[in-house]
Amino acid sequence: MTAARTPRATPAAAPVDAAAAPAGPARLRRLRPLTVPVAVLLVLALLPYSALDVPLLLDGPVNSPGSLQLFALCLVFGALALGYDLMFGRTGLLSFGHALYIAGGSYGTQLAMTELGLSLLPAALLTLVLGVLAALVLGAVSLRTLALGSVGFAMVTLAFAQAGSIYVERNPGGLTGGEEGLPLFVDGVPDALVGVQNTANVYWLALAYLVLVAAVVWTVTARPAGRVWQAIRDNEQRVAVLGRSPFAHKLGAFVLASSLAVLGGVLHLLVTAGATPHTSTPEFTLTLLVMVVLGGSGTRWGPVVGGVLFTYLDQRLGGWDLGVEPMLILGSLFVLAVYLAPGGITALGRRRSA
Repeated sequence: MTAARTPRATPAAAPVDAAAAPAGPARLRRLRPLTVPVAVLLVLALLPYSALDVPLLLDGPVNSPGSLQLFALCLVFGALALGYDLMFGRTGLLSFGHALYIAGGSYGTQLAMTELGLSLLPAALLTLVLGVLAALVLGAVSLRTLALGSVGFAMVTLAFAQAGSIYVERNPGGLTGGEEGLPLFVDGVPDALVGVQNTANVYWLALAYLVLVAAVVWTVTARPAGRVWQAIRDNEQRVAVLGRSPFAHKLGAFVLASSLAVLGGVLHLLVTAGATPHTSTPEFTLTLLVMVVLGGSGTRWGPVVGGVLFTYLDQRLGGWDLGVEPMLILGSLFVLAVYLAPGGITALGRRRSA
């Protein structure tokens, strides 16, 4: 008699956490695009601690007040160009009135401190609110002219910018300082942002502004609203057929870009220690347009690279005593860049890797 053999129970397989297994690699893949921005941010944040001397490129060590102010100005213009590209490169709106909002941020904050007795932060917030309201009204008026074509929008924004520039230069009631502009009202600014010894703090504030603009622009353009903006740039009629409102989306891009410009005007006021009438001119907007095209419109890094490079050369070429007008050199470099890199400087790397 043989005993009936019972099948041996096999040990149950250990449960596999299907969600946890691929989580590591998937998380790494998601974080990989952030590697370069974080590395760049870390290097920029540590610049005030570097005493590296770079002859010819800088007049003093990296952490000298003059060098840090130059870097801060480059960062502010890099952010301004990135904000302007939100309209030009992402949505296809060619505005000549963007400088109006930068000047509004600069003069508005200054006047809120001197005339209303506010400190820097409340003055900047009040200016931002008023700037958003102005952008809503002027943007709605300007965008209605798109029925006449993109030229109509460009001309109307140019008219608004010209009117604002004339208003600033005429110095109504002694408010704007006319051609001389206004010096920074230091009594309304925190002590940590005043004086040569605090240039590093102003530099870090300019860096924070660039990070804010990059975070806003890169995030919103990756969302459905950003895709609609791109679709409007490529084919507006198709967007309308799909049930989306091109006017509402373009107005959203206009207001967002203008709001970032108002904040940029506040930073420009702090970095240059004053409000200058040049920031209200259409030529100032044209400079931003050149920066965007130079770096690469509609790209992630192009406007930042174009803004930083253009500002650095604009500030440094005059000190190199080349015997040639700096703007002539910049204009020649821009023409060369357009011919050699039609998609902007940042497109060169992609072309080589293709």
